[in-house]
Amino acid sequence: MAKKRNPEAKMNLGGHLKELRKRLFWSALFILAGTVFGWFIFEPVFQILQQPVLDVAKTRGVNATLNIGTVAGAFDLQLQVSIFLGVLITSPIWLFNLWAFITPGLKKRERRFTLGFLFSAIPLFGTGVALAWVSLPSFVSTLIGFTPTGAANVISANEYILFTIRILLVFGIAFVLPVVLVLLNFAGLITTQNILKSWRIAVFIIAVVAALATPTADPMSMFLVMVPLLVLYFLAASVTWINDRRRAKKVASIDAQIANLT
Repeated sequence: MAKKRNPEAKMNLGGHLKELRKRLFWSALFILAGTVFGWFIFEPVFQILQQPVLDVAKTRGVNATLNIGTVAGAFDLQLQVSIFLGVLITSPIWLFNLWAFITPGLKKRERRFTLGFLFSAIPLFGTGVALAWVSLPSFVSTLIGFTPTGAANVISANEYILFTIRILLVFGIAFVLPVVLVLLNFAGLITTQNILKSWRIAVFIIAVVAALATPTADPMSMFLVMVPLLVLYFLAASVTWINDRRRAKKVASIDAQIANLT
C-alpha cells in the first residue's frame, strides 16, 4: 500500500539524512572489520611491500634497507597499512552503499549509467593497482639506483610504505577517472570538446596528484606518475569522440527522416 501511495519512493530531508546515516554506519562498520583483518595480515603484506627494496639491494649490490626511526613508528606503520587494507578490501561494499544512497534520486537512464560505473570501476581500480604493483620493482630500482657508490640508503619504513600505497592508489584511481569522463559523456553531460578544452586544467590537476603521490623531491618520480595519467585522460577523450560522432550521425539521420516526412 505504501508503494502505491509513494511509487517513486520520495523521501523528505529527514528521511534522506536517516538513509545517509544508515549507509555511512554500515560502510564504516565494514571498513572497521576490514581494518581489523588488515591488522592480522600486516606482517605478510609488509614483507611483500618491502620485497622490491630487498631485491634491488641484492641484485644491484646497493646497501638499501628500511628503517623505523621512532618508538611509535612501528605501531603507526601497522595502523596506516591496516586502514588502507580495510578500505581496499571493503571497497565493493562501501561503493555499493554509495550507489544505493544516490540511485533513488536518479532517473532510470541515469541509474543504468551509475550501475555501469559501479561494475566497471571496481575491476578497473584493481587493474590499475595490479599494474602499479608490477611496475613498482623497476620504479624502486630506478630511484635507489641513484645511491652513490659506497653510500647506504637507509629508507624510512613509514615514508616508503606510504609512498607505495600512494602509487597503488594513484594508478587505481587513474584507471577509474577515464570511466567517469566516458560515462558523463554517454549520459550527455559533457562532450569531447569540453574535455579537450580543459586539457590545461587536467594537466595541472594531474601534476598536483603526481606530486602528492611522490613524496620525494625527485622530478623524475613525478614525471613517471604523470605519463600514464595523461595517456588515460586523452584515451578517454578518444572514446568520447567516437561516441559523439555516433550520436551526431544518429541525430542527423533522425533530422533527415523528419525532413523527408515534411
